[in-house]
Amino acid sequence: MGRIEKRVRFIISTLILTTILLISTFFFFDKAWFFIPVFIIVSYLCTFFSILEGIEKIEWATLFLMPVLVTISFYLFYFLFPVRWLTRIPFVTFYAISIYAMFLVSNIFNVGVEKSLQLYRAAFSVNYFYQSLVMFLFSNLILSLKLNFLLSVLFLFLLGTVIATHLFWSIKLELYLEKQIIQFGLLVGFIILQTSLIASFIPLQTSIMALLISCVFYSVGGLTYLYLDQRLFKETVREYLFVLGFVLIVIILTINW
Repeated sequence: MGRIEKRVRFIISTLILTTILLISTFFFFDKAWFFIPVFIIVSYLCTFFSILEGIEKIEWATLFLMPVLVTISFYLFYFLFPVRWLTRIPFVTFYAISIYAMFLVSNIFNVGVEKSLQLYRAAFSVNYFYQSLVMFLFSNLILSLKLNFLLSVLFLFLLGTVIATHLFWSIKLELYLEKQIIQFGLLVGFIILQTSLIASFIPLQTSIMALLISCVFYSVGGLTYLYLDQRLFKETVREYLFVLGFVLIVIILTINW
């Protein structure tokens, strides 16, 4: 196994997961109880097969989290699409590109590339993008299920906390989670909880509310990341606030009172 070139392992793992995802699209949502555990186990094993070396301590969770979340979120989100080949092929193709990117990111985080290197910056940006995307996909799914109000808010809080904690861990790539990282992860989760509570009293479409939640994660998470990385400058603050403000304006314009 160790003799197989790493990039080849990435391709093999991508093909395995993409094939399973393609097969799963031929089944209805009532089979999710079967496919979700399969995706969790297979995506974890495929990530291990792709990385293989040098996994230590907290990395057994942090390096595997995003490939698993990306896989589960894509699988569940597919059921919100009309079932046809016209949507199936582009969707599966985008997933293949995404999971391959996640393998690359996990590998870069694993080898401990210094932050000054461009490779780490690229990996961090890709990871941050997919974290925001996963936040949107899961939020959309949770809200679409029309669960109990408090249950939905709790799920969003947990989701935001976990993803934000992973985001802040990726700043230093330590082999353990610092107390400060966990605290800021909980803070972001709490802000998402508050956002969900407030937004629930506004007549918003499910996708618009999910967009709001993911935008809050992107902005608050980004500002917190810059603070932890000691790069919180006026220019960067303006950029994140501009994105948040723009999305809020769009959301306000879509409200039907």
